[in-house]
Amino acid sequence: MGGSRLAANWTVREILKWTRGYFKGASIAQPRLEAEILLAHVLEVDRLHLYLSPDRPLTLDERSQFREVIKKRRAGVPLQHLTGEVFFYGLRFRVRDDVFIPRPETEELLERSLRLAPRDRDISCLDLGTGTGVIAVCLAKFLPRATVTAVDVSSEALLLAKDNAELNEVSHRIRFVRSNWFERIDGEFDLIVSNPPYIAEEDMAELPTEVREYEPHRALNGGKGGLEEIKLLARGLRGHMHSDSAVLFEIGDGQGNTVVEEMTDAGLAEAQVERDFADKERFVIARCL
Repeated sequence: MGGSRLAANWTVREILKWTRGYFKGASIAQPRLEAEILLAHVLEVDRLHLYLSPDRPLTLDERSQFREVIKKRRAGVPLQHLTGEVFFYGLRFRVRDDVFIPRPETEELLERSLRLAPRDRDISCLDLGTGTGVIAVCLAKFLPRATVTAVDVSSEALLLAKDNAELNEVSHRIRFVRSNWFERIDGEFDLIVSNPPYIAEEDMAELPTEVREYEPHRALNGGKGGLEEIKLLARGLRGHMHSDSAVLFEIGDGQGNTVVEEMTDAGLAEAQVERDFADKERFVIARCL
C-alpha cells in the first residue's frame, strides 16, 4: 500500500506497486495504468520498457521528479497535463493546461463523422471548436480527399491545433480560423462536426476537481441548461450546408430531444439522437436535403 514517502533505492517494480496504492487511496480510477504512464514519462521510456527492466533502480533525480509528479496527480492535476500529451484515435497530440483535453467519448464522435463523410469525391469539412485539433487532424488524416477548416475562438487553442497538425503531417490540408462559431466563416461544407460546451452552468460546481479546477471553463460551460451554445450553433448551420450535407454534434445526456428540435427548426432533416457505448445520449446527427 502506498504511503506519503518514497523509500530510497526502489526499483521500477517496487515503485509501481507503491504508487498504485498511493493513487488507489485517492480514488484514481486506473491507479496501476496511471502509475505506469507517469513513471514512463519521467524515465523517458515507453511503458513496455518498464516490464522489460522491472529491477532497474531509480536514481535520486528520477525519484525526486516522480515524487513531484505523483503528488500533483493525487491533488487532481490531470494526467495529460503532467505528461503534456494524449493519444487519440491512435495518433499523438500535444496538450496544454489552457485548452480542453479531448475525452474518449469524442473518439466516438470522430468514428461517426468518418462514417458520414463521402469517400467518392473531394469534400470540405468544418470542425467548430477545434481545441487541441483532434477532430480536424483526424478528419484530414483518415479522409484523404478532405480539406478541413478548424475553428476556435481561442488563439491559444488554434496555436496548439496547428502544432498538432504539423506533428501528424496534415497541416497542409487544414485551414485554421479564429472565429466565434460561424462569425468569420464563409461557404458551405459537406460535413460539420462540433463538440461544443454542453455542461449546464448550474452544474459546473459539481464537476470533478480535475475538470472543474484545471480545464478552461469556456470549453465546458454551455450556459443555462447547457444548451445556449448549441442553440446558437444550430441557428447558423443551414447557411453553411448544401444538399446532402451532414452535421454531427456531441451533446450531454438528456439534451437529445431539445437539440433535435433546434436542428429541425433550423431547417435540417432526419435529425436523430444516438447513444454512446455507455448507453447515454451523446450525439445528434442531421442532414440538409
